[in-house]
Amino acid sequence: MPPFSPLQRLVITVAILASFVTFLDGTVVNVALPAISRELGGGITTQQWVVDAYLITLSALILLAGSLSDAYGRVPIMRIGLIAFGLASIAVAAAPEPLTLIIARAAQGAAGALLVPSSLALITATMRGQLQSRAIGVWTSFTTGAQLVGPLMGGLFVDLLSWRFVFLINVLPIAVNLLLLRRLHLPEHERTAHVDWFSGILCAVGLGGLVFALIEQERLGWASPAIWAPGAIGILLLVVFLLRQRGSDSALMPLSLFRVRNFGWGNISTLFIYAALSLNGFVIGVYLQQGPGLSATAAGLASLPVTILMILLSSRAGAWAGRLGPRLFMTVGPLVMAVGAALLLTVGSEFSYWWQVLPSMIVLGLGLALTVAPLTSAILGAIDETRSGIASAVNNAVSRVAGLLVVALLSTIVGGALDLRGFHSAAWVTAGLFALGGVVSWIGIRRNPVEAPAAV
Repeated sequence: MPPFSPLQRLVITVAILASFVTFLDGTVVNVALPAISRELGGGITTQQWVVDAYLITLSALILLAGSLSDAYGRVPIMRIGLIAFGLASIAVAAAPEPLTLIIARAAQGAAGALLVPSSLALITATMRGQLQSRAIGVWTSFTTGAQLVGPLMGGLFVDLLSWRFVFLINVLPIAVNLLLLRRLHLPEHERTAHVDWFSGILCAVGLGGLVFALIEQERLGWASPAIWAPGAIGILLLVVFLLRQRGSDSALMPLSLFRVRNFGWGNISTLFIYAALSLNGFVIGVYLQQGPGLSATAAGLASLPVTILMILLSSRAGAWAGRLGPRLFMTVGPLVMAVGAALLLTVGSEFSYWWQVLPSMIVLGLGLALTVAPLTSAILGAIDETRSGIASAVNNAVSRVAGLLVVALLSTIVGGALDLRGFHSAAWVTAGLFALGGVVSWIGIRRNPVEAPAAV
């Protein structure tokens, strides 16, 4: 296979840095949640909202951002997203109380929505076939590494400085990427400036209402009009959103994409796998501090083996999937992760990281490295490059909605308290979600047609 050209290497670097800050901020917060709760108050509800405020806007607006990327150009949209994300990060770090923090986190998510579709679209539009699979493998190893190294970086900042510095980590990679973007000159695809803003509002408000009900029902109860009314309105708006996508010429989520086999089945698999990853990351980051009493740094270090295995193996798994097809990897990988999640059931009142947590992290890392790059390549490689922005946005929206909903349901999953019993309940649910992702992949995924690499 030929090496990447200088321009392709620049494209990959820009794509990695743009996505890095978005994925990093989605997980770096997990180990900071106990410190945030101690300083600002609010308990588990505040912790859920700090995570989900980010995910609501990221999930809902990422669809709109995919259309914006295809309509107005990937590089301009990425530049706007980087600047907005940096400003929102500063606002989060300066927040004096929970409401301001939650609003600033929502602004971060909105800015992050502009980054992921445009970054992956750069790769899928400039590389095809095995070269694209290898590039996505490289992108995956770094961006997933960002998600996994986030807890460690967050823990160090919480223990040595303050949780507020956790949100300033993004400033340097944002500045570097803005400089690199000035050197990136690509022939742009034909643009069609048809963006369905109304559908974007329907999706955002619908998700917001549903998630509000799921989080606050633990406190107010389902019988309260303050719970069932927003929940019902949210579901209604989401139904209207889907109906609008079916008949719109400029749909944010073209339902026709799901008729492409690998795209449709791959996104169902994504839903289960990323729900499991989000649940696992939240629970590990918080429980290890509130249960066994580990420091924030130690809780972050707990997932370091997963990071190392991802960096070492992910690009290689992407290349293997390019040659052998993604089905085997997308089946075996999630099933291996299910075993890794089940190993967390060995955690007991007499805590030992080396015998109870480390084996799980190693198995999870191996499964994740086998899964993520083949999954991304199978889904995006099934869609024509002219629709790469919206295809990337839909897939990323599915993964973020999965995390959004599972964190919103956290109190229900753990039985109201993240104690040892709740931790074990979360491990069972996580293992089940991973297993479902593997089964769905085996049923639905096939090899994409071989395409010639795009000339760059």
